[in-house]
Amino acid sequence: MENTIIEMQFAIDTFYFLVMGALVMWMAAGFSMLEAGLVRSKNTAEILTKNIGLFAIACTMYMVYGYDLMYGGGVMLEGIEVVAKDATYAAPSDFFFQVVFVATAMSIVSGAVAERMKLFSFFAFAIVFTGVIYPMEGAWTWNGESVFGLFVLGDLGFADFAGSGIVHMAGAAAALAGVIVLGARKGKYNKDGSSNAIPGANMPLATLGTFILWMGWFGFNGGSVLAMASKESANAVAMVFLNTNAAAAGGVIAALILVKLLWGKADLTMALNGALAGLVAITAGPDTPTALEATLIGAVGGILVVFSINMLDKTFKIDDPVGAISVHGVVGLWGLLAVPLTNSGVSFTGQLAGAGT
Repeated sequence: MENTIIEMQFAIDTFYFLVMGALVMWMAAGFSMLEAGLVRSKNTAEILTKNIGLFAIACTMYMVYGYDLMYGGGVMLEGIEVVAKDATYAAPSDFFFQVVFVATAMSIVSGAVAERMKLFSFFAFAIVFTGVIYPMEGAWTWNGESVFGLFVLGDLGFADFAGSGIVHMAGAAAALAGVIVLGARKGKYNKDGSSNAIPGANMPLATLGTFILWMGWFGFNGGSVLAMASKESANAVAMVFLNTNAAAAGGVIAALILVKLLWGKADLTMALNGALAGLVAITAGPDTPTALEATLIGAVGGILVVFSINMLDKTFKIDDPVGAISVHGVVGLWGLLAVPLTNSGVSFTGQLAGAGT
């Protein structure tokens, strides 16, 4: 009887992992629609090609080498089919769940460098990022390896539940580097330093993409509970879903109120980025806040993203067509720093150290 229960829990947790991974995979469609809606129509085909190409590259590179670098287990997933005696889910389901996170991080880069980076140059960087850079950061954080043999982040009180730093800040850092190297789009800035607005070609498409991402985020955060087959884990999943949704809503409301106060009218693009900012902000710790606290964490993210997008554009002349650096980088940092506010086992020092790596 006991063995039957264990096998049933194993099957349920494995199935849950796979379903949540499929939800996260759907975020690739969300990023594609969001980016296609926010760039000019002449660049739509290229941005969509980048998104489907990066997803395929991420899946391949993480399979060939990335997963082994991050967690061990062999190149080309050698031995991944072996089931450890104490395993609570099938190892291939873990790979599937992890690989869609890799693709998500790379998708962040795609939007920020839109309309400037050549297709195969982008693919070349995707190979390096998904096969080496992201897995190294993942090994230091989620796998608990020492950072260049110097220190272990977990010993410093670092925690990142589903990846505000590991996924979103990593993607944003790569995006920022790319934008600085590539420079601004032609016609974005005048000789006097003033900025010209370059509106997106299809706001309904961008809105659809945001809703797809919002839905996919339930898999992103909910799947990171890593289990579903017990009463405790089911309650944890439900709370994570609730907090994820609350934070996104808080981000939208805060962004809308702020732009109304600043500019006298609502702004759809800022509302969309407010939703994503709320989601990024809660990703580092969706398991410990109350629903109200999650809403406030998301609201702060929504406020930060409005100021950050405006400052990067007007002050620093950083041309980010979709606001990816602000949404995933600036708000990702806020998400990490917000965790100690609701989780006494996490330290600000550890979070800062994690953000820096």
